[in-house]
Amino acid sequence: MSILQLPHAEPTTILIDWHATLVDTHDAMYHAVDDVLPRLDDLGLLDELLAPDESKTIEDAKLVKYVRDNRALHPRIVSERKISRTDIFEVLFGDNPDAKRRAHGAFDESYRKYVGEVTPLEPDIRENLQRLRDLDITLGLISNRNREFMNHELAIVDGTGWQDLFDTITCGSDVKHRKPHPDLLLKALEQIGRKPDEHIWYVGDSTTDVVAAKRAGVAAVFYNGAGWDQAWIDKIFPGTVRHPHQPDAVVDSIGELVELARHMLAQHIRVERSQD
Repeated sequence: MSILQLPHAEPTTILIDWHATLVDTHDAMYHAVDDVLPRLDDLGLLDELLAPDESKTIEDAKLVKYVRDNRALHPRIVSERKISRTDIFEVLFGDNPDAKRRAHGAFDESYRKYVGEVTPLEPDIRENLQRLRDLDITLGLISNRNREFMNHELAIVDGTGWQDLFDTITCGSDVKHRKPHPDLLLKALEQIGRKPDEHIWYVGDSTTDVVAAKRAGVAAVFYNGAGWDQAWIDKIFPGTVRHPHQPDAVVDSIGELVELARHMLAQHIRVERSQD
């Protein structure tokens, strides 16, 4: 089944994920994950790892087994750098909020040692974010990251800082439950006085981003910056009873996101005119 399609409605607000959607902080992220996994025993998390039959895919089950046996990520995963720490913890612990809370807490402790350079994932992201604002679209920034780190990275990115581009910024430390729970998205919408609906788009690079969007009742746009092929995208969003959430659209760049928003807004204007 192909999931490539248009969202149901034009955007009035676009909420966007931070790491691996707008910026590259892979070095610090993987260093921190490398610190956490050897501590699984001490953190009481080894017994919380999913059993093979609980994993979504065979590949997920293999990742869990490798972590259980080696207390580390497989070198291929580290070298490819296509999976975020949020998705790593989802693969390892599934729908276990307490285990993920402890894992994220340990990650934050370690990340503080490595937080530093942050670079745009694409060279023209600032310009494209401004193009979205010029379309009269409200922009929000969403991240599972601790606010301490988020504020630092947002201030130094691109050598200029991007604080002026966003109408709301919501971080993992601001809410009780991080993604894939919808709390971050709902808090961001509350801050800008919007209700969840199909005119709100959430853009992110991970399966947890799509799940969070769907649970929040907004449109999910999957950012395929990692370059997954269509077969793999269909595999990680199977649309089954156990894993029902699928994106409403897929974009390969922020430039494509701008073009998608322009297309949907133009369609809306044409429909309005035809009804007059």
